[in-house]
Amino acid sequence: MNNCRRFNILVWNIRGINSKEKWDAIRAKISESSCQIVCLQETKRESFDQLYTKNFCPKNLDSFAFSPSSGASGGIITLWNSSIFTDSTIQANAYCVTIKFINNLDNNCFFLSNVYGPSHANGKLAFVTWFLNFDSSLFDDWIVSGDFNMYRSSDDRYKPGGDIGDTNLFNNLISDLELLEIPFSGRTYTWSNMQLNPLLVKLDWVFCSANWNLSYMDTTVQTLSRPILDHTPFVLSFGSTIPKTDVFRFENY
Repeated sequence: MNNCRRFNILVWNIRGINSKEKWDAIRAKISESSCQIVCLQETKRESFDQLYTKNFCPKNLDSFAFSPSSGASGGIITLWNSSIFTDSTIQANAYCVTIKFINNLDNNCFFLSNVYGPSHANGKLAFVTWFLNFDSSLFDDWIVSGDFNMYRSSDDRYKPGGDIGDTNLFNNLISDLELLEIPFSGRTYTWSNMQLNPLLVKLDWVFCSANWNLSYMDTTVQTLSRPILDHTPFVLSFGSTIPKTDVFRFENY
């Protein structure tokens, strides 16, 4: 017999992690989401250690891998519960932190890429070029999430405008990588410029490999309320079938 257990990944562009206000907001969303993995982008921090992560993470999220910021720009960190997931970091750079996880409960492995795409035009081209050359040939169950700073169509932008070239560039990237989009539930847009008459855009995305789509068909993405900042946090949730130990009962006759 088998049990099905769900796992949650909290994903959020935190726009800097160097204040108590941000620590409290992250800790509150970790509690709300009941997550086992956290993916944060734009940390604006050059280094992390266990002492620092305790400012915003509970004790069970005891392992992490990160890419440092360049001064006050960028920065990515992924944190997880090591009692549930055994890890092996594949790559960490300014665009992405990719980790191979082994689920200790069923011994299945999957690959998670925590992405932060640059917002300026030259950076976007470099990001797409890097991603096109990223070797994912050995990734069967692969999930890709984060702030890409790009959108796929005019429907992802609340106001007219934008760059159709960037849209085509992004769609070609997703097609060439043979990734499938996982739709969001909740908010249509994930970023706001926080003005009185705001510009709203969907900049945050979750994609998966075809194999992931077969292994975890019930994967969902749910947006959460935005307590601070301009980006909306969201939870990626997926199920795993855990083998159940047979229970032997001795009956008295």
